[in-house]
Amino acid sequence: MSRVSQTFALSTAALLLMGSLSACSTPPTPDATAQALAQGLGSLDFSAVPLADQDAASISAELTTALEPMIKTPRTVSLESVEVDEASEKPKTATASYKITWDLDSSDVDWSYTTTAALVFDDESKTWQARLDPSVAVPGLEKDQYIAKKSVAATRGDIRGNKDQALVIKRDVLNIGLDKASSTEAEWESSAKALAKLLDIEADPLVQRVAAAGPRAFVQAITLRNDQTQTIPQEKFDQIPGVLVQHDAVPLAPTRSFARPIIGSFGEATAEIVEASKGTVKAGDKIGLSGLQKEYQDTLAGTPGYTISIFDKDKKPVERLLENAPVDGKDLQITLDRDTQMLAESILEETTSDSALVAVRPSDGAILAAASGPSTNPANTALLGKYAPGSTFKVVTALAMLRNGDTPKSVVNCPATVSVDGKEFKNYDGYPTSALGKIPLSEALAHSCNTVFIEGALKAKSPALAEAATALGLNVDPATGAASFIGAVPNDSTGTELGANGIGQGVVQSSTLGMATVAASVANGATVTPYLVADPKPAAPVAAKKPLTAQEAKDLASMMAEVVDHGTLKDLNKIGGKPVIGKSGTAEYDAERNAHAWTIVTQGDLAVAVFVSDGSGGAQTAGPIAKKFLTEHK
Repeated sequence: MSRVSQTFALSTAALLLMGSLSACSTPPTPDATAQALAQGLGSLDFSAVPLADQDAASISAELTTALEPMIKTPRTVSLESVEVDEASEKPKTATASYKITWDLDSSDVDWSYTTTAALVFDDESKTWQARLDPSVAVPGLEKDQYIAKKSVAATRGDIRGNKDQALVIKRDVLNIGLDKASSTEAEWESSAKALAKLLDIEADPLVQRVAAAGPRAFVQAITLRNDQTQTIPQEKFDQIPGVLVQHDAVPLAPTRSFARPIIGSFGEATAEIVEASKGTVKAGDKIGLSGLQKEYQDTLAGTPGYTISIFDKDKKPVERLLENAPVDGKDLQITLDRDTQMLAESILEETTSDSALVAVRPSDGAILAAASGPSTNPANTALLGKYAPGSTFKVVTALAMLRNGDTPKSVVNCPATVSVDGKEFKNYDGYPTSALGKIPLSEALAHSCNTVFIEGALKAKSPALAEAATALGLNVDPATGAASFIGAVPNDSTGTELGANGIGQGVVQSSTLGMATVAASVANGATVTPYLVADPKPAAPVAAKKPLTAQEAKDLASMMAEVVDHGTLKDLNKIGGKPVIGKSGTAEYDAERNAHAWTIVTQGDLAVAVFVSDGSGGAQTAGPIAKKFLTEHK
């Protein structure tokens, strides 16, 4: 689209008429012809422009072709001046100057320049006529040349982890596919099938895409990392007619599976994304498609630049007219630790149901690992899974009891069963009879007595239980900088629901991150706010009305130490040189299936939560995973 500035109030037709009427008395001015030419330059229609020995249709066609790559970019053309050369002899000449401005959209500064056109007075017709060449549209433009705007990509920022580790950076890849132009039509199908077999991918979809593509198209089959995982020798590809291996570099994590549900993927924009972007994303653009790559797309991508150049008929650049440099993207700093994350993923890789392991640094809340297993699980179980936390929640209930007057040494009653509004609750199968009856609160936590914590929740009441969860960082809105869920503990439960909440069932929910936060708060001696994005670090949630105190954390830690010393997690005792504290948990959710298995532990400046969706018990299923992680973690 183009438009001509209304520099003159009178129309071109009126000016031409005035020029002819005045011819009887004084020679006409070139203004009318100059203005007609301004309109012609704007519309690329020169039929109304008096031309000197030139065909208007040919001129229109030539300039339309020259400007065609940018024809949809709005232009304004305004006549700046017309100067008659008083010294010229017949034929009398003049010069018209024009300001042409392109609205490039992608830049705050429009592209403007000045061009000139030669005008000559024709004695026979008593009119001024224009003599045009392509430079009247763009300075320096010659016959059989064109102008085009080319995008210049910005360098995408990296995703960097703990201690500035390079997590997602540009890594060498091989784009492998079939180049139809370098093979015959008779070879296309057989080559596609042979390539699919070599790459161990499905043949039919590739054959169909090859058949549907144009006769000179490159049809990509797969992208492989160009590292030790790529074991197919080049000669194998060379043996298949038309197969082309292109070297490239794309943003990739250390491994294909590394924190994939969190970091997300990067690739070519889908048709849906292009449509939804309303012009900001074009077909063929490569962008973040999910996870942090998508959420922080603008930060990572930066702003692309562009050039406008003159090209010859062979599409070779002749002269650069304008350059707008790209603004490179910024690195995204996150807290994941490469070795810690990879260790967690390797341990969960072979689990038989959905699972997760989250490691938090208590001193500052940094999430060092957030792994979801097994390897076939695409979900972000670690940060988004919502489950009943089972007996690991008894740490929260214990805090509510401490605030209600108990101490770790308080003697509480642990009966085999307890009835709440007609519903009977019991201890887990195999609960030690030696820990029934009158026992210290610390022993009730060590052996995970259900009946004690059901009664404790009922006495403390629902608001106190919810406030205790908030003090331990569980019952808050997430402030991780990424998609996540911490936990949800209602403040209005009563009766059997409240009793069930006290042992981490009922309507209480937590993510693996949430229970790691509970453990981290105990280890830290104050409420921990976990975060994944370090820069810019998200704003912390609203503080608890009754924050966790150092003494409360000390009391909870002493009871959790008993769990590891001689309670349900005694197999984790004496791992490494630093003491371990923790709590196991089992949450029944289907009488015909296994229960959710949980374990939370801390050691030094490390808090860990392990979750397995289908397990035989927290200590039996999640406990060994926590033990292996603490043993191998460095």
